[in-house]
Amino acid sequence: MTEKKLSFAIFGSKSGAAKSNRISELIEKLRSKNATIYVEKYFLNAFASSIDREAKRDICAFEVIDFSVDFIISLGGDGTFLRAIGRTGSLQVPIIGVNMGRLGFLANIPQEELNLTIDNIYANEFSVEERAVIKLECPDREIIINPFALNDIAILKRDMAAMISIRMAINGEFLTAYLADGLVISTPTGSTAYSLSIGGPIMVPQTSTLSITPVAPHSLNIRPIVISDEAEITLEVESRSHNFLVAIDGRSVKMKEGTTLTIRKAPYKVKILKPKNNTFFRTLREKLMWGADTRKLGGKLSK
Repeated sequence: MTEKKLSFAIFGSKSGAAKSNRISELIEKLRSKNATIYVEKYFLNAFASSIDREAKRDICAFEVIDFSVDFIISLGGDGTFLRAIGRTGSLQVPIIGVNMGRLGFLANIPQEELNLTIDNIYANEFSVEERAVIKLECPDREIIINPFALNDIAILKRDMAAMISIRMAINGEFLTAYLADGLVISTPTGSTAYSLSIGGPIMVPQTSTLSITPVAPHSLNIRPIVISDEAEITLEVESRSHNFLVAIDGRSVKMKEGTTLTIRKAPYKVKILKPKNNTFFRTLREKLMWGADTRKLGGKLSK
């Protein structure tokens, strides 16, 4: 039986290109499946010397995805995954996150299982999870090149400046004014990222929620809050330096004091390919080492 013709667009990082053996294996695997192979030009230049001429002829380099593709492959860590999503998220094409870095909550397919994952795709043995995305809106739209975030949008003070004041309203109703180093509005996907490190809650991806967590608040009475992702969040920021930072999935933009920001759910969702035995709770157990006996991990300290 002839295998179906599929196309793959591959993103990666320079550090990921150091794993040239894995990349060569992937290219050969896709060639053996008669797949159409697109590779981001930046990434291709980083590993081109490690593949032969015949393989290069079967690769189409691209800078902007202005063509249709069946799957996207991200080779790297969560940063590479988010960059790929930033370039392709609105296409709503399933993305395969291959962990060639360290922790890998989003890029959680081990590189050793990449060939098996490709086989499973052709055998239709996989599932696709849809993840909510949030969007930042502000009057000066030209400042924001890509206003969409899969993980989080953070409002932050600049450098060593004093704390900022962030006045927040939800669906038009004033909630509070945060005096803090910043504020992180996170999707369930981003709840295991920056939000988790500042004491935010872990949210299951399908819960249709957002969390709002202050960064080093001046008052101990200020706590994280979880709201519906159907809500509209409005923020007004005051700062002694008269400007502040907005980080959209880590992409930082400087903004002027007095700018009104609106955060709401995006009109599309990101599709993430998952092997059938790969669940959110399994990822939590493995990445956060839940259930592990820390006495066995501490060496001399466990005695």
